[in-house]
Amino acid sequence: MSASGTVDQSVAAEAHQNSIASKSPFQLAIARFQRDRVAKFALGIITFYVLVALFAPVICAVLGISPYRLDGDALNDFGLPKGSFGGISGEHWLGVEPGTGRDLLARLMYGARVSLFVGFMATIVTTAIGIVVGVISGYKRGKIDAVIGRFTDLTLAFPSLLLIIALTRPITQRLESFGIPEGNPARIAYIILISAVFGWVYVARIVRGQTLSLREREFVEAARASGAGTWRIVFKELMPNLWASVIVTVTLSMPGYVATESTLSFLGLGMLPPTASWGAMLGDSVRYYRADPTYLFIPGIALIVLVLAFNIVGDAVRDALDPKADRQNIA
Repeated sequence: MSASGTVDQSVAAEAHQNSIASKSPFQLAIARFQRDRVAKFALGIITFYVLVALFAPVICAVLGISPYRLDGDALNDFGLPKGSFGGISGEHWLGVEPGTGRDLLARLMYGARVSLFVGFMATIVTTAIGIVVGVISGYKRGKIDAVIGRFTDLTLAFPSLLLIIALTRPITQRLESFGIPEGNPARIAYIILISAVFGWVYVARIVRGQTLSLREREFVEAARASGAGTWRIVFKELMPNLWASVIVTVTLSMPGYVATESTLSFLGLGMLPPTASWGAMLGDSVRYYRADPTYLFIPGIALIVLVLAFNIVGDAVRDALDPKADRQNIA
């Protein structure tokens, strides 16, 4: 290789390193994420689910289907869908529900609205509480940290699933007495509330660990030396440096709360009929799994794909935000 070629390569390598060095940590994280094709595909799946949930009424109107309309003509004398594969046809693309004849595609889309809304709201509430408690615990330390630590240990010691099941009726009734509409609105509020009660501790522990490390950094010491108060240090210095951990926590928490709503609906503690819910559909399908296995597989696969996509994106975000990730392969 000629000397001029070697010089050109060294110049190009230096320019590449300079371009990487000029990027912010957020830009580097995006570049790492974009290299992960599987994660981008999973993100596309999540986006598809969200768009379908948002525009479910429009899609149903265009297709001429409804999640509540009964279609007895699609059922045989035994209440089972006519034809093979659960009654899949040009009129009902994913078949119909046994016993009611309601369109399965329409109910699947409307069920996504419930599951994603509950998961999104539970994640926001849980994350907000966990961040505040975790930052206060990690920054103050001492007695405050000890009290919060023992309270988190106590919360983790409770059998959460059993308590969620046992408290469904009394707390739902109490929420209704506070003015929340009866039925599904009160149940949705309960699921979000109970998810926050048992979910914030995991976020708080992660944030506390990060805060313990950040509070000893130079920029925090400089803020203290300049006379900044506790709240200014917390919100101006610590909070902006916790976003990486928070984003990872959000992406990994969301599928858990979607699954929680589906589990409660499966047990009959979630949405009331005829409101569509993936968990309720799975619960109903158990009675027909031999005669109509399609009714079990379709909502089950939809839930598995969504949860898997969230987990893949969460893992990819965690890797992308890793400051020790390989910088050489970033274009």
